[in-house]
Amino acid sequence: MHARMVNPWDPGAWVLAHDLEPGTAGITQLSNDATDKSKKTAYPAPKTGNNYTKHRRLTTNGTWPILQGVEGFTEIYRAPDPQIVTNEAVHDIHKKQHSSHDGFISPIKAHPRRNMSTSSSVGKGDLEESSPATATGSIPPPVRQKPPFFRSTLFQILVVGICAFSAPGIWNAMNGLGVGGSQSPNLVNGANALLYAFMTVTCFAGPWITNIFGFRWTLALGALGYPLYAAGLYVNNRFGSTWFVYLGAVTCGISAGFFWSVEGAIATGYPEQGKRGRYIATWFTFRNFGNIVGGAISLALNHKSNQTGQVGYETYLGFIAIQCLGFFFGLLLSNPEKVQRDDGTRIEAARGIPWRVEAKEMWRLLKSTPILLLTPLFFYYGWIQAYPGTYLATYFSIRSRALASFLSAILSTMATWISGSIVDLPWAKRRQTRAITAFVLIALLNSATWIWAVYIQNEYRHTKPKLDWADQSTFGRGFGLYMFERMSLGMVENYIYWCISNLSDSPGDQIRYSSLLRGIETAAVAIGFGVQAVPTALIATASINFAFWFIALPFGYCATLQVVRKFDQLENKENIDRGERVVEEVGAVKEA
Repeated sequence: MHARMVNPWDPGAWVLAHDLEPGTAGITQLSNDATDKSKKTAYPAPKTGNNYTKHRRLTTNGTWPILQGVEGFTEIYRAPDPQIVTNEAVHDIHKKQHSSHDGFISPIKAHPRRNMSTSSSVGKGDLEESSPATATGSIPPPVRQKPPFFRSTLFQILVVGICAFSAPGIWNAMNGLGVGGSQSPNLVNGANALLYAFMTVTCFAGPWITNIFGFRWTLALGALGYPLYAAGLYVNNRFGSTWFVYLGAVTCGISAGFFWSVEGAIATGYPEQGKRGRYIATWFTFRNFGNIVGGAISLALNHKSNQTGQVGYETYLGFIAIQCLGFFFGLLLSNPEKVQRDDGTRIEAARGIPWRVEAKEMWRLLKSTPILLLTPLFFYYGWIQAYPGTYLATYFSIRSRALASFLSAILSTMATWISGSIVDLPWAKRRQTRAITAFVLIALLNSATWIWAVYIQNEYRHTKPKLDWADQSTFGRGFGLYMFERMSLGMVENYIYWCISNLSDSPGDQIRYSSLLRGIETAAVAIGFGVQAVPTALIATASINFAFWFIALPFGYCATLQVVRKFDQLENKENIDRGERVVEEVGAVKEA
């Protein structure tokens, strides 16, 4: 029984090593027992450019690959250069190997630049065995087992969705009442500008924090600042104190940056390729459900108040109670390496990456063509978020604001599902057709919304109305504008997350993409709330929103084409991996 030799030092990328630093390679003591994970197979570990990983499971059923008739081989060799291996280096290493060992069993070679996360890339000619027998008898071919539900990608999306509901969802519900339900927009807009300024920093730091604590604890800890923000609004509403509002904003800004970066990485990096649009919509549905519940609570408490002003302080007590649960919900999440997708593959996420390497990776992605093209859309989405709440607080009664918070969440949820379904469901064969269709729909809706907004604001700057649902003659047009603004935001948000979800299949890269998106977005939000914190004519804000949208439009279209190309590359890679797994399993069945 002998394994066929292949050259481990051919130029090109290889699967990453187990317990080896970048640049080392070799084979540790091998075992004929496929379930014995104390004796691991080590593979050449190049510097791949996107992550370093220490532990990988390499077959579809989570066992180590079987190599028969292998003697102990414990020496570790270092390549002269982990990325560029010359023929001279191959000759020297082979010479050393044959001078010290009677035989050599090489590691299994992966395709160039292949990022192997969970399944071995074993071709028919890479491993030839005369018998798969072991010391205990025949080893059956790998059997794909359905993972427990709590380890599935759907469960992880439900967890991050529940966390999104209890933390940012309830935060959105408060701001959906119009600048946190406050009577004065300037105070809360100023606090929100401070909050988003801190979030900008912590969003960019998200990958470092996740490297230290892991996805699970980062998500849970990221939810801790939200109740303090709500508590600050409660104290201000009841006692008139302002210092707690700013303290809550700073605390929430620090923790929320970590929360935002990791929740986006989970929603975009965990799901299977063909489900990402709908799973992202599921995540947003939970977040919007915060607005639905918050709006319903506020509507029940304030339905008799047909005046403008601040909401009752009792409203905040319910918000605080729900937000305190976010930390505990976050602990239900599984870290990526424990999650299994429908096709049997596990999810990889590098840990222990040096901060300098992480900084280089963030910079590499930041200057990549898709991110540069998407940046105007990121900025637009962040900038406009300050406008709808200020518009609502300026013109509408308390009960109308509560109704707007409730209904807009429902319509926004519908919009995200429409956007996610268009790009996911195979109503058109070409994914490029689906992506462009979704983008055109978003473009038409946003363009019509901001033309309408400029027209309405030009009228309101002269009439300065106080709108309540009791007066249907003036209420409908202004209320409808707010609904369309929220629907437009929902579709844009789903689309930009779908875009970044298709730029990489690795959660390591996804948390970087998510952090970049959130960092750019929060910087724009901070500027937007800062502008709204000082007396600014809403006609000017609406006009700027209109201009930003038409600037982002052509860049967004080009980004769509880039993302589709990237998706096709990832899909082709996935098909190759799937085919190789089939070859491996068929070969194992024949030899058994």
